Amino acid sequence: MGEIRKRHLKMNLPAGQSAFLWGPRRVGKSHWLREAFGSSDVQFIDLLKTDLFAELVARPSLLRERFDGRTVIIDEVQKVPALLDEVHGLIETRGAQFVLTGSSARKLRRSHANLLAGRAWRFELGPLSYGEVSGFDLNQALQSGLLPPHFLSTDPKQDLRAYIGDYLKEEIAGEAATRNLPAFAEFLRVAALTNSELLNYTNVARETGISAKVVRGYFEILEDTLLGARLPPWSRAKNRRMILTEKFYFFDVGVANHLARRTPVPGTPDYGKSFEHFILMELMNYRRYRAPDLPLAFWRTSTGREVDFLVGDLDLAVECKSAARVHDGDLVGLRALAEEQGFRHRIVVSLESEPRRLDDGIEVLPWDIFLDRLWAGEFV
Repeated sequence: MGEIRKRHLKMNLPAGQSAFLWGPRRVGKSHWLREAFGSSDVQFIDLLKTDLFAELVARPSLLRERFDGRTVIIDEVQKVPALLDEVHGLIETRGAQFVLTGSSARKLRRSHANLLAGRAWRFELGPLSYGEVSGFDLNQALQSGLLPPHFLSTDPKQDLRAYIGDYLKEEIAGEAATRNLPAFAEFLRVAALTNSELLNYTNVARETGISAKVVRGYFEILEDTLLGARLPPWSRAKNRRMILTEKFYFFDVGVANHLARRTPVPGTPDYGKSFEHFILMELMNYRRYRAPDLPLAFWRTSTGREVDFLVGDLDLAVECKSAARVHDGDLVGLRALAEEQGFRHRIVVSLESEPRRLDDGIEVLPWDIFLDRLWAGEFV
């Protein structure tokens, strides 16, 4: 089992500058902030504590009355949206510095909460990355996922079951304001089964027995609560007719696999899907921490030619192959893309043991070497 190293996230705030830190529950926001700021140097307000939550819901002005001049961290601020008016006032009148964590802006928007009108910088923390773990085990990561408590757990299946039962199916269903919990739970299962595939609301609706309109709303909830994201199609084609439908990915490979009730065994299609999902998680973390405006898309033609991920402005094209040997047929998509667009790096990320470069410039890289080079900034 690996050990967690220092996280890639950096939050270099000037004096008096406030910030939001967004991220799904259990990615480690509170732990990161305690390490980054030091518990003795901040007022830490944890709204998951029921007594403190009850006090501040009843009297948000207590925040102002208890302010002592130190940096204030408020954990899960979306639970008491009215606190943001007090935060705004303290920033304006006393030059206070706040760091506000949240796992959903949905409730804040619904309640027309004060989002500080640009006075707070935005940061995001995702699941663990390969470089944040010593002794990284790929197969373990694909099965347990990369939420810190699950990755380090001696029984990740039980932890995933509890996370999904207690958080996804209940708290997120509450975000949906739905009383049909069984339908929402079935939606989560079907959405996980279609993870990494083209979004088709009608098909998901048919499988779950609810309307396509409701399904669309459920996907929006997953995005608003940072539990998933759409991957847009590349739309800058010159000569080919492109597929313009988005794909959807859950935020964590272990959560997706548990919801879909599948175990990624090497050599199976499920393993290949999980491997692709894991590489996307790394690309998304790279964007979160190093290049927030980095374009990220996939490429697929109407005739079925496809490249898994396109990164940056003609910087990097990535095809994922969970095989110990990449064959000529695995390169069709990257070669078709080269006829359409000239990407500086065209790479097959694989389970091969040694890197190699083909005559047409395509590189075949072991997954760990690819990630080392990605985080070293060689590609983007």
